[in-house]
Amino acid sequence: MRIAAVDLFCGAGGLTHGLEQEGIPVIAGIDFDPACRYAYETNNKARFLERDISTVTADELNRLFGDVELKILAGCAPCQPFSTYAQRYEQDGNDGKWGLLYEFARLAEGVSPDVITMENVPTVAKHGVFTDFVDALERLGYNVWFGVIDSARFDVPQTRRRMVLLASKHGPIELVQPEKFKPKTVRQAIGRLRALAAGETATNDRLHASSALSEKNLRRIRASRPGGTWRDWPRHLVADCHKAATGRTYSGVYGRMEWDKPAPTMTTQCYGFGSGRFGHPEQDRAISLREAAILQSFPREYAFVPKDGEVQFKVLGRLIGNAVPVNLGRAIARSIHSHLASIVG
Repeated sequence: MRIAAVDLFCGAGGLTHGLEQEGIPVIAGIDFDPACRYAYETNNKARFLERDISTVTADELNRLFGDVELKILAGCAPCQPFSTYAQRYEQDGNDGKWGLLYEFARLAEGVSPDVITMENVPTVAKHGVFTDFVDALERLGYNVWFGVIDSARFDVPQTRRRMVLLASKHGPIELVQPEKFKPKTVRQAIGRLRALAAGETATNDRLHASSALSEKNLRRIRASRPGGTWRDWPRHLVADCHKAATGRTYSGVYGRMEWDKPAPTMTTQCYGFGSGRFGHPEQDRAISLREAAILQSFPREYAFVPKDGEVQFKVLGRLIGNAVPVNLGRAIARSIHSHLASIVG
């Protein structure tokens, strides 16, 4: 039977790439961010549609699927509204990006795909929009499974806890867990990349570029040890905001990664030394954009910008940090294959 997927909120293509690598064709990816187009279309067979998901109709998706016999509707609604930081500013949970899961449910009802998958931050489950999403799928006749997983269990070299949801019209479905678990480390992932200085770009890979550091931040990273915190620094290097009582608990910034452990969660600011534990384990710089992409389990050759395109840290950091890790996408695809094999026979 012919199977294919459409990827909503596709971003740079992490989920699509994982699905394709495991033999699930993806017809199209939909995202309203034009910066995603080059990476998405260059590395994947699917076409990119630059659209606001609220304007997409079920009829359009059905035309994309065509005569496909088994339809998969996949997506990772932007997670910022559900992050711990964003919750400080939330209102009633029904405006702006909070409503994107309702759009996902609307399209699921109109398309009636065989399988649905969604990935988001764990805290999404605390909000009514997620409960409404699950309830809507169950009313439509789906068997729904969801759970919080650590992506490190699925060959992603970082500690990245995520909510994964799978739903099927053909019986119970769940994420297939690996039989053996040995986390991939930072050393295994990026240990062989050429050394860089802060602010340097590799001649053979424009994405292997690290952001520049001020003289004070250079002194700070030189005073940092892998796995340590800014508390290890001489007092004159400690930022004023961390000296205050309200800042003493923020130990997860200005830190170096450890070679023999998974990386911390990649964020949209993963190229910045002061934005998290994103310091290189031994070189005096933050990790490069390429290293961040590899820690998201993108292949080394995954292209994010044209050869003559501008490498913009803020834009590419957003694309990389927001992506579904490719290897998590592969695990989702294997789970779908396993489920469909049991129903097709």
